[in-house]
Amino acid sequence: MGGFFGVASANDCVCDLFYGTDYHSHLGTRRGGLAVSDGTGRFHRRIHDITNAQFRSKFDDDIIKFRGKTGIGVISDGEDQPLVISSSFGNFAITTVGRINNIKEIADQAFNSGHSHLSESSDGELNPTEIVAMLICRKDTIVEGLKYAQEVIKGSCSILLLIGDTIYAARDKYGRTPILLGKKQGAYAVSMESTAFPNLDYHLEYELGPGEILEINAREVTCRKEPGNTMKICSFFWVYYGYPSSDYEGVNTESARYRNGASMAEDDKDMLKEIDSICGIPDSGIAHAIGYSNASGKPYHRSFVKYTPTWPRSFMPQNQSLRDLVAKMKLIPVKEQINGKRLLFCDDSIVRGTQMKDTVFRLQDVGVKAVHMRSACPPLLFGCKFLNFSRSRSQLDLAARRAIAKIENTRELTDEMIEKYLEHGSPAYNQMVEEMRKAMHLTSLRFQSLEKLVAAIGIPREKLCTYCWNGRDVEE
Repeated sequence: MGGFFGVASANDCVCDLFYGTDYHSHLGTRRGGLAVSDGTGRFHRRIHDITNAQFRSKFDDDIIKFRGKTGIGVISDGEDQPLVISSSFGNFAITTVGRINNIKEIADQAFNSGHSHLSESSDGELNPTEIVAMLICRKDTIVEGLKYAQEVIKGSCSILLLIGDTIYAARDKYGRTPILLGKKQGAYAVSMESTAFPNLDYHLEYELGPGEILEINAREVTCRKEPGNTMKICSFFWVYYGYPSSDYEGVNTESARYRNGASMAEDDKDMLKEIDSICGIPDSGIAHAIGYSNASGKPYHRSFVKYTPTWPRSFMPQNQSLRDLVAKMKLIPVKEQINGKRLLFCDDSIVRGTQMKDTVFRLQDVGVKAVHMRSACPPLLFGCKFLNFSRSRSQLDLAARRAIAKIENTRELTDEMIEKYLEHGSPAYNQMVEEMRKAMHLTSLRFQSLEKLVAAIGIPREKLCTYCWNGRDVEE
């Protein structure tokens, strides 16, 4: 996915920019980048590969060379960012977060209209941030260009653009990713995570609405486009993506996960006597498990601990074999909490199911008596087409889809086939879950219902994106 941070200050902004960007490290694993304006059209910019190292360690030697009062930074799960673009507006730096589903069509249209070339990202695909910059530059002003990009792009795209001493912040058309404005004496900051504000002495001033555009400098903030009426913020911020101390749309992540865990415990009253202790899969499964434990009266124990000195982040490599290795290396079993015990685990979600199956085998090797699993969200049946969560080469990489394919005895699943498995508690749904349980060798498996997850988040369902669970969205 990725996350960004920007600062417009009356004084040097580099320290705030460095640490504010670092507070987004849980959102991406591939690239980190900073761009600072000297106010005359020149930029200090550095981009580093952070695949195997923390953001801070890569930039420690760089920031002492940076000077400037306005800057933007990004943690990216994709291509190099920020880009520095020469244009009729002057030189500007730009960074984006999201996914452009019609990127090839936009590029083809550009080629057909005489645009000569576009660069590739490191994985050989078109660079989406460059595509966005190209769209912006088609219009007479930056604001009109940002509006145009928001309308043309299918998928999701939130943007920070830095020119001179000004930052333009544009939230995705349907608000799938959050953008928050912070303020302190002599400075404004714009962030995807409210977590980035407190330790830098910013207080939350405002949260942008869907499609809203702000113009920000050290002196003032001006709205250049009012927010739209349709909100579809990603529900996974409260399930998985979001940092525990962050708030989105006024709802705290940790508190929502406690409520969600408590709701799952309420549904398990019939079997609590079969459980010795509650455990969370680190990191984002922990809060759901604490909520479950508090509501059920069953003790919370750590049967797995995460080796944080070298595995501080929860995101995984895209290569499946590396994902499986990392999942094993970073979690260490606590034998005394496992041997002979009947354990109930809470995890944020079950995507492919391969790591879950491996976890069960590891628990059995240590002598576990029973492994009950609770997913904090419904079964994932549709690959994310907005923020790249649960992206895969094939839809059958999703454990729930594989279960349905086995039941239906086909690898060519249609929407009509899947539809009957969407209703929580229906015979078809129960058959799908049972097939998943057997495949992962679990004692029991249950998923949170969409209705109860929405209730735990506390935002009206029509304002949440739930596409990965039910395949429905405003653009459908």
